[in-house]
Amino acid sequence: MALHIVRYQHGDKIGWGILEQQQVYPLNLPCSTTKMLLEMDRRQLTAASEPTALALGEIELLSPITASGKILCQGANYRQHMIDSGMDPDAKKFNMFFTKSAASITGPHGVIVKPKHVALLDYEIELTLVLGKRTEGPVEITEQNLHQFVAGICIGNDISARDIQIPQMQFHKGKSYRTFCPLGPVLCLLDAGEMHYLNELQLTLTVNGATRQQDSSANLVFKPAESLTEYSKIHDFEPGDVVMTGTPSGCALGLPAPWVVRLMALLPEAKKWALFVNAQKRRPQYLKPLDVVESRIVSPDGKIDLGWQSHVIQAE
Repeated sequence: MALHIVRYQHGDKIGWGILEQQQVYPLNLPCSTTKMLLEMDRRQLTAASEPTALALGEIELLSPITASGKILCQGANYRQHMIDSGMDPDAKKFNMFFTKSAASITGPHGVIVKPKHVALLDYEIELTLVLGKRTEGPVEITEQNLHQFVAGICIGNDISARDIQIPQMQFHKGKSYRTFCPLGPVLCLLDAGEMHYLNELQLTLTVNGATRQQDSSANLVFKPAESLTEYSKIHDFEPGDVVMTGTPSGCALGLPAPWVVRLMALLPEAKKWALFVNAQKRRPQYLKPLDVVESRIVSPDGKIDLGWQSHVIQAE
């Protein structure tokens, strides 16, 4: 069965625990990183569980992914999001890959800081794979051996400064400011017989209670095994690395019509991007201070529940 792991702070102690029925059973383990945790097998984890539980109200839930891991990302990987971005999902032959800085990792609750110079702050709920195996060189990953490489999953939110990412052509910079990568609260460890859930999960993101994004991971264009195989050609993996698998449609970003793009291409760079930013500023969907962003990922049968993220946007 899936094992729902959380990382928490209780007083001055940071630890790991197993989440069951809204209670956390501490794990008596000397693990300071996600990598160390994942290098233990499931029997070691369950054997280390203490009998006395902590109530969720007693603890602060932290990101279950520590900064020792790499944050690897996929872009435009849901069918409708591709269509909205002017791409044909049936004709797409390769992934869009990029990375985020580990300095952007933050916990599942609290604040997301909007930098002073950022006007276009966007959200992107993402099913996040947590890798469990070290690799050297390209590997061939299939549905049959996927469980050897993917240890589990968690919620990710790929917060993005669109006025940095797009006009400056800086994906890494525009997506890596502090607090731009909320992860958790639950690291759900899966066994071989549960990998099918990767294609069945329901993703929902709301802003101030209004649903902005809602889709199923069944609509991923590039599935995890195929994506990891392609990614392994340019990256070695370590336990505790994560792969954010792309976001559904419904982001604040609104791309102009193709004819507008062609027209803007004739303009000087500075003028083109000034028009782009000004047009985007008129879209009310971009995040503003005091907005509340909440995310959830759960399986239809309820057996996989990655918890609930909640953040308030805070001006720098």
